[in-house]
Amino acid sequence: MKVFVTGGTGVMGRSVTMALQSAGHEVVALARSDENAATLEDRGVASVRASLFDRSGLVEAMRGCDVVANLATHMPVGTTGIRPGAWKSNDRIHVEGSRNVAEAAAAAGVGRLVQESVSFVYADHGDHLIDEDSPIAVSCAAEPVVLAETHAEQFACAHRDAVVLRFGTIVGDDAVTRWRLARARAGQAVGLGKPQSWTHVVHPDDIGGAVLAALDAPSGTYNVGADPVRRSELVAAFAEAVGQEQASFYRRLTLRLGGDRLEWLTRSQRVSSARFHRATGWKAAHPHFDAGWLMPMVIEAQSA
Repeated sequence: MKVFVTGGTGVMGRSVTMALQSAGHEVVALARSDENAATLEDRGVASVRASLFDRSGLVEAMRGCDVVANLATHMPVGTTGIRPGAWKSNDRIHVEGSRNVAEAAAAAGVGRLVQESVSFVYADHGDHLIDEDSPIAVSCAAEPVVLAETHAEQFACAHRDAVVLRFGTIVGDDAVTRWRLARARAGQAVGLGKPQSWTHVVHPDDIGGAVLAALDAPSGTYNVGADPVRRSELVAAFAEAVGQEQASFYRRLTLRLGGDRLEWLTRSQRVSSARFHRATGWKAAHPHFDAGWLMPMVIEAQSA
């Protein structure tokens, strides 16, 4: 298949383009700058210059493609995320960009759309297992993501398929993980929510395999990630990775200051990816979170 990828230079895009190429698919990725184009071409990925906000340009870029994988995001890192306007670009990508991608894919005759989403749209369910039928909780922070899912669902029809992948929080070789490791090393808080609550995580390497599996999945929404993990265990692994005895959680005052942008990251979400496995056979190569997920970044920091 010929697959058009947005967000190809990001953490998700890197994993996805590698998985698609390894499986023998032809990959074309959107490049917003000459630097991005050079990065893609260094990986052997053909690039095309276009903008998520230029629908006609997207139509031309997508012509002849069988699938579009929309992975574009612009996530702020660390405490910058609670500053006014920090999420403006990411929200616009999910609201306007996803609509343009879906409509352009339809106009270009693309038969399948794979849309990135996040599993922390689900409401807090305590210790109860969460599947794709569980209620979501739409806040100001979550609304752009939900709209992106809606645009993908509107793409689907009798002759087109749309697959929404609700990924867990990425923990691995990405900027947010490196930032959290630096905080843990300095003895600062890294945990969000209550220690005994649950969180859903995904290793970056598993994102590519999931999008590859989504090429044959029935239209629908699927959770994708490792087994759910207690937040206390997640925080303890960060401490272990950097040689600290323990790491701490953010105080409630800090979480209140973060408002909706932090609230949905604190919910107890014991998310199951069983439906995606049943539909496609996909299994996480990294099914259980532990400190080993973090060691490549720790080694990298030590050798820098």
